[in-house]
Parts: sequence; structure tokens; C-alpha cells
Amino acid sequence: MPRIAIFVDIQNIYYTTRQVYGRSFDYRQFWQQVTREGDIVSATAYAINSQDLGQQKFQQALKHIGFTVKLKPFIQRRDGSAKGDWDVGITLDLYEQAPDVDKVILLSGDGDFDQLLERVKNRFGTQTEVYGVASLTANSLIQSCDRFNEISSEMLVATSL
Repeated sequence: MPRIAIFVDIQNIYYTTRQVYGRSFDYRQFWQQVTREGDIVSATAYAINSQDLGQQKFQQALKHIGFTVKLKPFIQRRDGSAKGDWDVGITLDLYEQAPDVDKVILLSGDGDFDQLLERVKNRFGTQTEVYGVASLTANSLIQSCDRFNEISSEMLVATSL
């Protein structure tokens, strides 16, 4: 069975599914689907550290499913803007793990990852797959991967947010 590594941009998936569908992505269903395709050797979800009880419960649920959850502090700047993305962390982890697996799966619609996926395919011959909300996923990211999976309403939790 193919060896698979999964990388989840939690904020991107949360906000895109919420904006388009008003619902959350079903990570348990996703996990079950991927296990039918191969052996998950690594699964990392990248999130922002929050004192919100709901977020903490969600992160515990991800751990229970089988994800490693990496947290980054949410930084509020003096000018009111905020910082808290994981692009560099996801890039480093994915690039380091790509030579050791047959397939990497990225859950994100962020076009900043397009060059990463191209490099992983060309340098290591690793298959690349992306899950994203089609209308909010960068075309460059869709074109850079071997397979794009549109997150549809069937891939969401049944209850509304």
C-alpha cells in the first residue's frame, strides 16, 4: 500500500468551508477515506493556539482521529493586525517528509504552496494531492498537484456552524 503523509492548513480549510458551505470539514470521514487509499504514516494539522474551549476540543478530536496537532501562537500587533499562519512550517515539514512517502496530501487552497508541490514532484517523484474548496483554491495550486479533490458538501459535518 502507498505510504501517505497528510498536511492540513486548519485555518484555510475552516474559513473556506465556512464561507462557501456554512459548515465544517469532516476530518473523521476524510481519515477513513484516505486509509482506504494507503498507509497514513504521518498526519499533521497546523493550527493557531487559542484559549477558546471549542478550539481546544476540536484539537483534541483531531488528535483522537490520529493527527499530530502543531500550534503556533496568535500574535496581535499594535496596529490591530494579526499574524498566525503556518505556511513556512507546513512547507518545511512537507518537503522533509516527501522523500520518505509515496504521496503527500495537502489540505489547503493557498496558492503559496504551488511551487512546493512542483518541487516535491520533480525532485522526489512523490505524488501530490490537494483537497480544497474549488472556488476558493488558487488555480496555480490546482495545476501544480497531481490530483485535486474538491471539498464538496458531502465532505462536511452534518450540523451547521
